Amino acid sequence: MAGPRFYDPTGARYGTPTYPYRLAPDGLATRRQLRAAGLRPGGQPVVAQLMWRSRRSTTGVRTAHLYRIDRAAPVRPMTPAKWAALAAALRARRTCPTCGLDRGYTIPTSLGCCVPCADATALAA
Repeated sequence: MAGPRFYDPTGARYGTPTYPYRLAPDGLATRRQLRAAGLRPGGQPVVAQLMWRSRRSTTGVRTAHLYRIDRAAPVRPMTPAKWAALAAALRARRTCPTCGLDRGYTIPTSLGCCVPCADATALAA
């Protein structure tokens, strides 16, 4: 095959138009790029993908879907109920199940309780 490994603008090889990392055409963006611009895909289908080699992946290849920027919708604003639910979820992550105090930091899942409670348990053992 001539040219870069992941260059397939027609989609003949990978089933969808494919571009190497950082070589996507103008007018297309990943979800993260859309979000940074205050947009979301808005139900539109994936129009292309990026592919690159990666040691972090079990297959050795990672992909990112690309969406059209001109068809993206604005991000929906957070409602007061969503803000309240988010605050409750974060408060639950900060509350120690052993002593019941809000510690001001996320309780480590490796300990299962706040650091003072974990230290007291370790000293008692």
